[in-house]
Amino acid sequence: MAYSVLMSVYYKEKPDFLKQSMESIFQQTVPTNDFVLVCDGPLNNELDTVINEMQKLFGERLKVIRLAKNGGLGNALNEGIKHCKNELVARMDSDDIAYADRCERQLEVFKRYPEISICSGIVEEFTDNPSVVDARRVPPETNAEIIEFAKMRNPFNHPCVMYRKSDVEAVGSYQDFYLLEDYYLWLRMLMADYKGYNLQEPLLHMRAGSEMYKRRGGWRYVQTQMNLFRFMKEKGFISEWHYFKGCFLRGASAICPNWFRKFMFERFLRDTACKKG
Repeated sequence: MAYSVLMSVYYKEKPDFLKQSMESIFQQTVPTNDFVLVCDGPLNNELDTVINEMQKLFGERLKVIRLAKNGGLGNALNEGIKHCKNELVARMDSDDIAYADRCERQLEVFKRYPEISICSGIVEEFTDNPSVVDARRVPPETNAEIIEFAKMRNPFNHPCVMYRKSDVEAVGSYQDFYLLEDYYLWLRMLMADYKGYNLQEPLLHMRAGSEMYKRRGGWRYVQTQMNLFRFMKEKGFISEWHYFKGCFLRGASAICPNWFRKFMFERFLRDTACKKG
């Protein structure tokens, strides 16, 4: 089965991280024949140098789409998905490192379960060294578990998701929803009765650290969380109880100090049993 890879990069990304991420795609046991890289606004010389190196490595398989200005992740992915030539699309962030057999294992899921529209798996968070795992994001496995989990938390790990392009486009693809474009997309797909599955094995090394938790703080993040839970309540996806519980817990998390938010995520919202150091 052929698949496309969809990645977005913007000017703040570190060149070394981008190179590591793209090389991990090049090293996949089942290689892609279509790598779509969206440059979300003008980049710097260092990033362009990495992209030129990768163009030589991938050849015609790498398609670079350059947007005139930075419009955010959702906008960049919406543009990129139009250029993906395959039905199956593997998302990849520009600073993460995929396991070499990540895409092979996800392709096996789509072969085994043709009714599946979305598939992700476990991601292992790290700060500096990918071999030193800080925590693991373990999503629910079955579709029934995914639906229940989605009432309070994002049920898929977006950095390692693979999905059917036509199903994503059928519900309107990515739409503007500050920092929650993916969660909003998954909810619309689940409400439209598209099925999901999560492999219970690691697929990706995800770069975390304090900056990631900072993005999950502040009043703007509180508002976007409340808007998402309001959407779920209005669509009948969650009860009044789930709505108030979600708004309270997410709101409290967003306004607390960053060090405490990081502690709460790692202590209660991640599997830290595998912590190595």
